[in-house]
Amino acid sequence: MTDIEILDLYHKRSETAIEETARQYGRYCTAIAMNILRNAEDSDECVNDTYLNAWNSIPPERPSVFPAFLGRITRNLALDRYKARKTQKRAGDETALLLSELEDCIPSGRSVEDEIEAGIISETIDRFLAGIGKDDRVFFVRRYWYADSIAAIARRFSVSESKVKSNLFRTRNKLRDYLIKEGITI
Repeated sequence: MTDIEILDLYHKRSETAIEETARQYGRYCTAIAMNILRNAEDSDECVNDTYLNAWNSIPPERPSVFPAFLGRITRNLALDRYKARKTQKRAGDETALLLSELEDCIPSGRSVEDEIEAGIISETIDRFLAGIGKDDRVFFVRRYWYADSIAAIARRFSVSESKVKSNLFRTRNKLRDYLIKEGITI
């Protein structure tokens, strides 16, 4: 079934829409949630919440890229769930590590929340990513969007972990410099 057909099912309020979404994108959403939460039960709940959010959003929304729409919902739900439980356990936490890696180049604080809501930082990062090399962009997105581990990225692209680490380090520094140049306070 195509994405257009699935979206039509949502617009008709057919429960088959959720079944088809789970069949086609369940593994994709689960992978995103697992990379962030590192817990099967929490990930399953997050994915189920993704389906509910999609059901409640469509209509009136009609996403142009359905997998990205689902991925964004899943990622946001997983990050919210992660933040809610992060005080319980800190040692060896891969998600805390990847978020801390970005702290030096992504601004934080109340004013950033306002800017994020307005989409300014997001648009600036999109422009930055469009202007860097493919490997740099793919490594960055796999790490900071999909929350892949360094080892998983290295295996996926048949490179050493040190290459991935140094690439991400250089890309984060370039991003920080780019954001400063664009007038975003860090």
